[in-house]
Amino acid sequence: MLKLTNVHKSFGKVEVLKGISLNVEKGCVTAIIGPSGAGKTTLLRCMNFLEKADSGEMEFDDAKLDLKKVSKKTVLSIRRKTAFVFQNYNLFSNKTALENVMEGLVIARKIPKLQAKDIAMKALEKVGLKDRADFYPVSLSGGQQQRVGIARAIAVNPEVILFDEPTSALDPELTGEVLSVIRTLADEGTTMVIVTHEMSFAREIADHVVFMEGGVIVEEGTANQIFTSPKEERTRKFLASIIKN
Repeated sequence: MLKLTNVHKSFGKVEVLKGISLNVEKGCVTAIIGPSGAGKTTLLRCMNFLEKADSGEMEFDDAKLDLKKVSKKTVLSIRRKTAFVFQNYNLFSNKTALENVMEGLVIARKIPKLQAKDIAMKALEKVGLKDRADFYPVSLSGGQQQRVGIARAIAVNPEVILFDEPTSALDPELTGEVLSVIRTLADEGTTMVIVTHEMSFAREIADHVVFMEGGVIVEEGTANQIFTSPKEERTRKFLASIIKN
């Protein structure tokens, strides 16, 4: 469904992605794990053109793209097929939960407001926030704000949802409600790529796990293979440190 080949990205003299190649299968959950500074978020942002890769190719549906030369029209087309859930919610503070979910439908998709409102309400209901539709972000907990972010993502009916550390900004007691929503989406066969530090969640939910470090993919495989019998010593040390802590 989505294939990356030899993706490179530098910020100044710092090479963050050093030739990443990755396949994302339709209907599968891909979890990307690894230490801070591994390049996980940069890779995710390059998939959605929030960052422009220096070189590499991406195949998405029937399109094959040179990531360095991709046009604005093509970027817009890809973004209409994807959705991005940010770690810090990125909600409009002056808009209600409902209005936040409607925004992309009305502005980017040009959907009439009444239809957009119906779609947005269904999305909020799906994440358990129908009764908070008229609340502003300041009146919502962190977990609720993140669920609004997820509702905003699913409202546009994307082919793939990209999650950047969806629970990293949450208190531990609020993490569960967000992970529950993501778990439901996985059960429904939603294609997702999730950068996460929640190892137990990744092990439970992911069909495919990618371990990154230093801008490269060190190892990838099924959740069972990576968490039970990783082949690479660096993977074993990383997981041991996480379990220890």
